[in-house]
Amino acid sequence: MKQRNIKYIALVAAGLSMAAACSRGFLDVQPRGTILEENYYKTAAEAYTGLIAIYDKVPWTSNGYVTKVGVADAASDDHLAGGGGPNDVSQLQVISNYTLTPATGPQDDIWANSYQGIFRANKLLQKLPGVTAMDENTKARFTAEAKLLRAYFYFDLVRFFKNIPLTLEPIEKNDWYNISQVTPQEVYAQIEKDLKEAIAETNLPNTISAASEGGRVTKGTAHALLGKVYLWEQKWTEAIAEFQEVNGATPGDVSATYGYKLLANFGDLWKTKFNSESIFEMSFTSTSAGNWDCVSCSEGNVLGIMVGPRAYKALKTGAPDYVSGWSFLPVTTNLFDAIHNDPRYPYTIANLDSLEKNGIASYEKGYNNTGYFLEKFAGRVSNKSTGGGPSELNFGINMYEIRLADTYLMEAEARVRNGESGLAGTRSYALLNAVRARVGLPAIPATFDNIFNERRLELAGEGKRWFDLVRTGKAATVLATRGFVAGKNEILPIPLLELDNTKIEQSKEWGGTK
Repeated sequence: MKQRNIKYIALVAAGLSMAAACSRGFLDVQPRGTILEENYYKTAAEAYTGLIAIYDKVPWTSNGYVTKVGVADAASDDHLAGGGGPNDVSQLQVISNYTLTPATGPQDDIWANSYQGIFRANKLLQKLPGVTAMDENTKARFTAEAKLLRAYFYFDLVRFFKNIPLTLEPIEKNDWYNISQVTPQEVYAQIEKDLKEAIAETNLPNTISAASEGGRVTKGTAHALLGKVYLWEQKWTEAIAEFQEVNGATPGDVSATYGYKLLANFGDLWKTKFNSESIFEMSFTSTSAGNWDCVSCSEGNVLGIMVGPRAYKALKTGAPDYVSGWSFLPVTTNLFDAIHNDPRYPYTIANLDSLEKNGIASYEKGYNNTGYFLEKFAGRVSNKSTGGGPSELNFGINMYEIRLADTYLMEAEARVRNGESGLAGTRSYALLNAVRARVGLPAIPATFDNIFNERRLELAGEGKRWFDLVRTGKAATVLATRGFVAGKNEILPIPLLELDNTKIEQSKEWGGTK
């Protein structure tokens, strides 16, 4: 079983069957280890282990170094696949140049890990009512968290694949091959239901202690995720209500209910874990001692080594202390040109081209090299693992699934698309310019184009750009030169293995009938 440290939360579920790896995606979960599921879930501690096992699948990494953020970045116009050559981590290469097929691409890893998370959530929800040695308030909180996380996994799946099965209880062996897909509308309806029920649960807290529970979701997380779901569905009024609940009465001030506030220094976002801007954070640790035998078992952030410059060498005192990396996801010249004069630039992009030209450092030119790398997640000597295992697999750099600047900009967008003018005096204007003021930029009107551009610069490299391009209908134009085909590449193909001897059908966009 893969275990993950959520800040200061220990995992003790080794061998638990419901957390076993899946050899056939979500359809094939085999008992592993010494603790069988039928003998588990007797105590609050065992239920807690089951809950943490669900969280474990939020920041997943495949044994082939595929991650959700890596896939979304590679697919966008802000990054190229990079690496050591055109076949290095082929799942990233084929999504970056849009040559993926139902047999090749990152879809297997995304599908399997998301459904593993759903299986774990369904199992805990099934078992919680029977856990007698457990406080009922704690049980209610666990239920709300499991529903929120199940909604999160389904939101990823319906965005990536559109045509997916919807399962709300653990799949029994006899039913493995009888699961059918449902409409996207049915999936979205269930996502909304799970999130609304999580929000209604009084035992899901508004705030948590970062020191003791950092990484667990709150009622604010549920509102933010529901707002994001509504934004995808273009339910502007509903999205506005959810985001305003999260963002608070006055943009830039502390959110009274949830305590969210923009950090004063943009660069501190990657120095301080579980800070006041964090709404839903993917947690990693440098002390899990992950090793090469099972990359997916490591609790470290593999992007730390993947995005660093290849064969990096400091030549002068004061040169950045980058760890020599694998040169994946190099930043495109288009993004560099867009952000070069922005105050967020030095915290976003590592300019190896400039360092080399000025004799400060040298590096080896990898595949798709542009000279620009992703600073936000690049591993450094100063944050290498001290917990054993190869340092390449054990960087403790956290990443944000949702942060406050993101929800500010999503609310501003929903308001403008709902008819608000976005001029001075409107809330959309205040939201957009609170994000800009944080980095010292002047105020501008909150037009859709201005908000869309701000999202690109604020959230660069965080796995948001490709989703923004797809949901706004801009992907076909922006990514045309990369090979993106309108009416096809907005979603991924269903993995071929999931079609074998099952009722699941390939999406019509990929040559199927569904």
